[in-house]
Amino acid sequence: MPRKPEEIDQAIMAPARIVPLDRARTFIILLVLLHHSVINYTWFGHGDPMRWLGFDLVVLFNDSFFMAFMFFISGLFVRDSLMRKGSAIFLRDRAWRLGVPFLISIFVLMPIAYYPTFLRYHLPGTTDFNFLHFWWRTLTVGPWPSGPAWFLWVLLALDAIAAAVWSMTPRGIPALGQLIFAARKRPSMAFGIFLMVSIAAYLPMHLAFGDTSWLEPGRIPLPIQTSRILLYLAYFFAGVGVGAISLKLGLLAENGELARRWPVWLAFASAFYVAILILVYAHHNWVADFNSPPLWWRTAYGLAFAMFSAAMTFTVPAIFLRFARSSLWLLDAMRPSAYGIYLLHFIFLIWLQYIVYDPAFPAFVKFAIVFTGTLSMSWALTVLLRKIPTVARAI
Repeated sequence: MPRKPEEIDQAIMAPARIVPLDRARTFIILLVLLHHSVINYTWFGHGDPMRWLGFDLVVLFNDSFFMAFMFFISGLFVRDSLMRKGSAIFLRDRAWRLGVPFLISIFVLMPIAYYPTFLRYHLPGTTDFNFLHFWWRTLTVGPWPSGPAWFLWVLLALDAIAAAVWSMTPRGIPALGQLIFAARKRPSMAFGIFLMVSIAAYLPMHLAFGDTSWLEPGRIPLPIQTSRILLYLAYFFAGVGVGAISLKLGLLAENGELARRWPVWLAFASAFYVAILILVYAHHNWVADFNSPPLWWRTAYGLAFAMFSAAMTFTVPAIFLRFARSSLWLLDAMRPSAYGIYLLHFIFLIWLQYIVYDPAFPAFVKFAIVFTGTLSMSWALTVLLRKIPTVARAI
């Protein structure tokens, strides 16, 4: 393996936290809250009778990239952690930070969150409204939802794969990192390759399974969207590769070529999103059988989806890197609590949606109540919980 420059070795041993990338992660979590806050007021969500078409555009925009991006950004610091801790301690720490919150989520947080849904669709006198009865029924009969915590078990599984690769082929991850590091001054080439990887990982699975299929073993709450299994795997290991040599000097360098060309990536992302909108319009207006669109449409949509996801994965970090010295007070204030907000927000979100369901407020008013209430209350609870040292180690 080619010898790394001395400054790269020093950058690897430097503290891993990079403010622009932390801001990007916090921004995506804020989009998750936005996504979950609006989806009940969309035609797609079929939830509240008050709806607005603009919210469907928000859901389509988010769903077409943000979870894949979360796996990408989660992979950036994996190699550094493996090098400092070794595979065993790395997995122990990841189990504490991902596995324990996942178990708490599926056994405690999600039943609390989904209880108002049970109340909404079971009329008084038709069933037992006792929460403990509902909790036991959830675990034994189902459905047993994982909510947004599904991301945690998938990320933990990917971390385990990375640790296994590190143990069995120690040169594998650094070799991948060298290939990506070599493209740091040629981001257009890196973008082209990433586009092809995205298409190869997503399109065949999309054509085989569609976008509504979820893989879930029995009643165990370990779901994953079938068509995106390889996409999430590819994005995670792309992140591992980008972070394998040097985040500060490599492709995501603050003053690097990728950051300087943020308008280019934004233009590509905008064009691919417009392509998605055109295809969705065609699906609703020109496709005879709405539930079974033709192969040409499914292929075109799969291509547009994969390319938009790739373009946004370049756009988001590029913008935050390019404007790293700008003041972003909300994201900076949220950063220490972002993970806790992600874990806790579903409780407040669904209960608030339940509370505002009956009043005849406009869709935007209901969304504003749900979004601001969810963000403020999940943030406040996270701050309180993080005062407990044991909890602070996990979130």
